[in-house]
Amino acid sequence: MDLLHNTVQPYDWGSRTLLPELMGVPPTGAPHAELWMGAHPAAPSRVLRDGVPVPLDRLIAEDPERELGAVTVRRFGPRLPFLLKLLAAEAPLSVQVHPDLAQAQAGFARENALGVPLDAPDRNYRDDQHKPEMIVALTPFRGLCGFRSPADTADLLDSLKVPELRPYIETLRVVPERQALAEVFRAFLRPPAGLLDAVAQGLAAGAGAALVTAYDRIARAHPGDPGILSALMLRYVELSPGEALFLGAGVPHAYLSGLGVEIMASSDNVLRCGLTSKHVDAEELIRVVRFDAPPARVLVPRKEGEEEAYPAPVDDFRLSRYRLRAGETRRRVTLDAPQILLCASGTTTVFSSGDSCVIGPGQAVYVPAGTDARLEGAGTVFRAATGTAQRLD
Repeated sequence: MDLLHNTVQPYDWGSRTLLPELMGVPPTGAPHAELWMGAHPAAPSRVLRDGVPVPLDRLIAEDPERELGAVTVRRFGPRLPFLLKLLAAEAPLSVQVHPDLAQAQAGFARENALGVPLDAPDRNYRDDQHKPEMIVALTPFRGLCGFRSPADTADLLDSLKVPELRPYIETLRVVPERQALAEVFRAFLRPPAGLLDAVAQGLAAGAGAALVTAYDRIARAHPGDPGILSALMLRYVELSPGEALFLGAGVPHAYLSGLGVEIMASSDNVLRCGLTSKHVDAEELIRVVRFDAPPARVLVPRKEGEEEAYPAPVDDFRLSRYRLRAGETRRRVTLDAPQILLCASGTTTVFSSGDSCVIGPGQAVYVPAGTDARLEGAGTVFRAATGTAQRLD
């Protein structure tokens, strides 16, 4: 068991207060957007060995089977297949979508064959992995997730009273769903001159309505960005603390504000639709986006023994939480797979192999596969593991 020393990512959309408040440290005035916990090579967590910090990815590479367990290595190779984060958004993130596994493998091979450097700003695929993800709200959390129905989008656009939107509204009302979403989405990626300004004015004028106000804030945060139009096609979602969203391949989404625990497959593959200064590849984006509008599914945890698990249809990760009460029997949390235990509130002591470590909000420990681990304290602890993990009783 090791206490993790983690990197804070200072992305400009990050909150300046939410993470410092959670962790009980003074704000610096800089944005604290994400706290990364895992072995992603871009910012691996560090553990101490003889007083020397060692990156977790290097520790795993030196003895994958001991750290990850035989089952994990057979399924995912010699790497930690998930990345855990605390995410704190103050401004909208980019509207983005992730490929499925086959698309990632094909895209990665294609760009390698073309000789596109891995760190090139116009590269779409930086690895050959998919990137499903889940966000669990710790505070009220707002985001965009998937397409709303064409009829609902047509009603929203109509409410803005922008004449230039009339052709798109007509398409959304009369063309079959998938075709309508694809046609309007593609057109919005390259809008005609004047449309963005007209829409921004329509949003400002209609900002008394709650839904319009949410999109008006996006437009004010990213003036002149075509992603404003893409965002108008997406379903607005508000999560209460403890509720979650799962985001699979091809689903356009953007987080807007709030603090949450995020877990994802360990990948860098992001295709952006807008609300960003980064590369947007419209043609590749169209190939990856799923043009359908299923109902929004807000997830709540389900009781599984002493923990509450958030269901996800992938085996790269599994996220659950323990709500501990003072004086309760110490809870055993041993698995045959690696796990990261993150304290979200209160104080928890993790006991392992004769050792112990006290963690408070925002602190986490890494527990190798097969290592005996127990929890005691009062508060909430999130557990990240693989979806293939089995309990060792």
